[in-house]
Amino acid sequence: MSKPVMNRWWVVLGAILIQLCLGVIYAWSVFTKALTEEPFGLLKTQTQVIFSVGLATFAVVTVISGRLQGKIPPRMLALVGGIVLGAGYIAAYFVGTSYGGLILTIGLVGGAGIGLAYTVPIAVGVRWFPDKKGLLTGLAVAGFGFGALLWIQLAGSFGGWIAKFGVSQTFLMFGVLFVVLVGIGSVWMVDPPEGYLPAGWDPEKTRLRKSTAAAGRDFTSFQMLRTPQFYQLWLMFAAGAMAGLMVIGCIKLFGSERLLEHFRATGLDDAKAAAEAAATAELAMGVFFAIANGLGRIIWGVISDVIGRRASLFLMLFIQAGIMASFYTLAATPEVFYIAAALIGFNFGGNFALFPAATADLFGNKNVGANYGWVFTSYGLGGIVGPILGGWFGDFAQQRGTLTAWLVPFLVAAGACLLAAVLAAILKPPRVESEKT
Repeated sequence: MSKPVMNRWWVVLGAILIQLCLGVIYAWSVFTKALTEEPFGLLKTQTQVIFSVGLATFAVVTVISGRLQGKIPPRMLALVGGIVLGAGYIAAYFVGTSYGGLILTIGLVGGAGIGLAYTVPIAVGVRWFPDKKGLLTGLAVAGFGFGALLWIQLAGSFGGWIAKFGVSQTFLMFGVLFVVLVGIGSVWMVDPPEGYLPAGWDPEKTRLRKSTAAAGRDFTSFQMLRTPQFYQLWLMFAAGAMAGLMVIGCIKLFGSERLLEHFRATGLDDAKAAAEAAATAELAMGVFFAIANGLGRIIWGVISDVIGRRASLFLMLFIQAGIMASFYTLAATPEVFYIAAALIGFNFGGNFALFPAATADLFGNKNVGANYGWVFTSYGLGGIVGPILGGWFGDFAQQRGTLTAWLVPFLVAAGACLLAAVLAAILKPPRVESEKT
């Protein structure tokens, strides 16, 4: 067997650098408040449409990226994704306050760049770390979650870029950074030698410990799409994504309104109470949700290597259902709001460690890039339904003066996560016949 050409941990470093940049999509909430004010003057729903277009494009292009893997060197594919992402944000500077322009640049072009690069670190990493799929996928996508923290803090309260330079200038500076950082990370996106296995690793022993492992079979995408397991994973991921993306898209808007009465009760006038509520909501997203999102990717990945992917998926989705059902109530005070945001972020982050690892378990490592691209299309559905549903009810709550309207989208997300937990509980490896057709 050929020896690996490099230390496999360089792949993890490259993956984290790339994903830090791709995670900018989760920093969208830091822009929403400014976009609803002059000179932009967008509705809450319009800010969420830009976000949703980006998420949907991200998901669709991920399928294309998966099919390109094996035809284009992974290093090149990652680099192209970084350039396209950067170009989208740079172009946003030139479209100014145009709503359609922001949909095109941030939503379509930026989302496409993220989709092109996203599965590259996951697919390359799984091939270098077949013995630690949960840990690897967690580490590989942790940067995506922590990226939200980085970009929110730069644009928001820590760096203050939006306040100092404006929204458009911030887009421009972000775009330049994306091209540079993804370019550096792509250097290590190379596959291991053919037949590579980590020293001392026994694939058969590992398979017997994992309830979703598929006896070393490698399904093509066409074979995978003919199995019920694919549709189970797809629906589960759609539910988990919808819940988290809804909160990412509207947490600052929701928190600013939900916490207003709390700060008024402390004796603050309306202006100061509104400022405190907005700052609290930004902190909840920019620190508590973002950090927990990144940690959840690593910790849930490690947990799944120990107790198995099916049990981990069930626990994660069941807990998320409970938190989403009670989020409106929990958000009434800052301290509990922080805890609830962190728990939602932690479980949301787990999706991106568990679902690619489960895809590799069920359908093999060889085609995981292409196969996970298809599974990931469910994220696009969650990205459309979740944020727009939250934005629509947010506008309704403001127009009718009925804050409890925010309850509806959270309860819908809770029900979807509960159904997904049931699907996780009955998930089994695909049958041998699925591969022989």
